[in-house]
Amino acid sequence: MNKRILRLAIPNIFSNLSVPLVGLVDIALMGHQNASAYIGAIALGSTVFTFIYAGLLFLRMGTSGFTAQNRGARNIPESFLILGRSLALAFIFGMLLILLQQPISWLAFHFLNASPEVKTIAEIYFKTRIWAAPATLGLYAITGWYIGMQNAKTPMWITISVNLINIAFSLLFILVFDMKARGVALGTLIAQYSGLVIAVLLLLKHKHRMQVFWKLKSLIDVKALTSFMHVNKNILIRSLLLTGCFYFFNAKRAILGNDILAVNSLLLQFLWIFSYFIDGFAFAAEALTGRYIGAGDSKNLKLVIKKLFVWGVSVSMLVSLVYLLFNKGVILLLTDQASVIALSRDYSVWVILMPIISFSAFVWDGIFIGATAGKALRNAMIIAVVFIFVPAIYFFPELWNNHGMWAALSLFMFARGFFLFLSYPKNVVNKS
Repeated sequence: MNKRILRLAIPNIFSNLSVPLVGLVDIALMGHQNASAYIGAIALGSTVFTFIYAGLLFLRMGTSGFTAQNRGARNIPESFLILGRSLALAFIFGMLLILLQQPISWLAFHFLNASPEVKTIAEIYFKTRIWAAPATLGLYAITGWYIGMQNAKTPMWITISVNLINIAFSLLFILVFDMKARGVALGTLIAQYSGLVIAVLLLLKHKHRMQVFWKLKSLIDVKALTSFMHVNKNILIRSLLLTGCFYFFNAKRAILGNDILAVNSLLLQFLWIFSYFIDGFAFAAEALTGRYIGAGDSKNLKLVIKKLFVWGVSVSMLVSLVYLLFNKGVILLLTDQASVIALSRDYSVWVILMPIISFSAFVWDGIFIGATAGKALRNAMIIAVVFIFVPAIYFFPELWNNHGMWAALSLFMFARGFFLFLSYPKNVVNKS
């Protein structure tokens, strides 16, 4: 079982770690501009996209869960039909985002209490990167399908390729052409479409099966689409609430000034790095949980969940140790702003504690997604947001300022895992 987990987790870890590498390069490039406003602006602009794409993350999550269950049940035709439906939805939603970019931009930035300079830079970034939406969502669908088919290596090479292209063009546009925020966004735009082309070319080896199974009548099967959207409706609500919390965290910290905004933007990179690392095991959880539920194999389902948490504890403790030893050095690589570097030392304790506090939320997410237990995911998130995050983010900063912000975020991450643990017997074990 450990071999099965690692066979799926390790390629996903490599591909996932290349994602925050792009963010780190972008932050580092902006961190060496003349004003700290650039760091905060790119962070806010990225958060807007995180919020938007979180609402559509079901194109990956739902696709992987349904594909894994159909693969476990040996229903290969339906596995390919899920890919076709997801790609069609990705194109539709991507075009809608481009068409609605003006009202989205207004809603995203109008109510922020950031400085005018930060807002202006963030809007430039947003209005360039939004054109990548169809490619980004198409990659969600393809990645989810490969994970559900127990193939972690192909999406690994796609993701690594995308992120290396992203880094190369960001360096070119900023260091050579001095395009600043627009250069960062344009690098992402080019990389996303390059990745989509690579992914489609790799899918061509399945061309015969797609030609056989992709019939219009089957693709628009009302019962299958209703089931897909019903589960994904709940994943949508869960994802929007989760990203809304991070968006609110960003918006609230913007009130504290450009330096605090910059510091928290830098420190959040450590959480993103860990999240992408532990998500390798969450993706393995999606694939294997779905497979064993589809096959009705409760013995292996319980075993894989036990092993996943052994790996989760080990990885979180290792990452916390690494952060303890090296967080100061990483901060110096990311910025040369003296005031930001000095402030970061006051809050680095939260970076060290966060992996241990939050790992269970990521692992449980993968297990519940593989079980297509969207309603339980939604309900746990609603409880964590309403009863934990909202009160904490209002009261803790009043007591402890920016430490209160991080305390609220940490408590919220712990609560997510705890509430999913409480509902696990009913919503996962009983499905097998």
